[in-house]
Amino acid sequence: MTLLKNDRFLRALLKQPVDVTPVWMMRQAGRYLPEYRASRAKAGNFMSLMQNPQFACEVTLQPLERYPLDAAILFSDILTIPDAMGQGLYFETGEGPRFKKVINTAADIEALPIPDPEQDLGYVMDAVRTIRGALNGRVPLIGFSGSPWTLATYMVEGGSSKDFRKSKAMLYDNPQAMHVLLDKLAQAVTGYLNGQIRAGAQAVQIFDTWGGSLSAAAYQEFSLAYMQQIVNGLIRQHEGRQVPVILFTKNGGLWLESMAATGAEALGLDWTCDLGQARARVGDKVALQGNMDPTVLYARPAAIRAEVARILASYGSGSGHVFNLGHGITPEVDPAHAGAFIEAVHEFSAPYHQGNVRHQETESHQAGV
Repeated sequence: MTLLKNDRFLRALLKQPVDVTPVWMMRQAGRYLPEYRASRAKAGNFMSLMQNPQFACEVTLQPLERYPLDAAILFSDILTIPDAMGQGLYFETGEGPRFKKVINTAADIEALPIPDPEQDLGYVMDAVRTIRGALNGRVPLIGFSGSPWTLATYMVEGGSSKDFRKSKAMLYDNPQAMHVLLDKLAQAVTGYLNGQIRAGAQAVQIFDTWGGSLSAAAYQEFSLAYMQQIVNGLIRQHEGRQVPVILFTKNGGLWLESMAATGAEALGLDWTCDLGQARARVGDKVALQGNMDPTVLYARPAAIRAEVARILASYGSGSGHVFNLGHGITPEVDPAHAGAFIEAVHEFSAPYHQGNVRHQETESHQAGV
């Protein structure tokens, strides 16, 4: 078994000492990279790119060839689960994801199967195995899923939505039906993430992209409760190592204390949160991931470096911080600007960890990959 050569990402999630703050980017394998666009053209379309384990591996590794990132994230999509439930995912040019079937009634929900990760989503599990082999211990691999509420919005709306009118109408008109849908999705996500962990994912992130669209009461009942159900059901030890769980609710800064009480190891923060204040609020309960505004990457490298320095200072000394963007990197970003961002994180963060680092080679829990 190959040793994990760089485990600072996993160590930071567990609030263990690190030499520098680890960094990765949501959507780091994506359209801002010309090599990604070339792979997508070769595959023919996004679905073919995502569903072919060799292509998924190829694009997962592309940002690691350019940048000294501290983690790889599986190249996939949050809507794989609804697709495996028979909803018929497709992508309309310029319109984003759409579904051939839409959830309208309680009967539609009752008819939904809970997918088996190996049988119904085997291409994702094969991609995880392929990527783990190709990484050869370079950095950890992150698996992920959408949250039940976020997946439900796409299934009820039939695609993306600005106001979630159908999803929220169902939530308030027929909460029982919405709860049945969310429970099925929580079961599906738990099985899916456990499948990824068994296949080789070393940390997992739940993307609650649309949880922040809910009222405070509705968030607790219809989003967080189901993420709690998932956290309770996840494999937490694998290959001799703890498997950290990251919860990320976009626009969820109001609810950090509740999120921290779920038992997840880390919370992702969008850029509307002050990192230092968030750290003060959650204390030592969880690590924090984030949270630079992705649009900062449109600025000149000097401005990017200044913002990185400000965010690091806001968090302060010690471990428990994984640097990331507050949401995904956008397609028009200059790859050189992403490079300046990553370089600045490692360069400026070292002083915050001095005197607090144990050499990795002395760690008895180094696990194989």
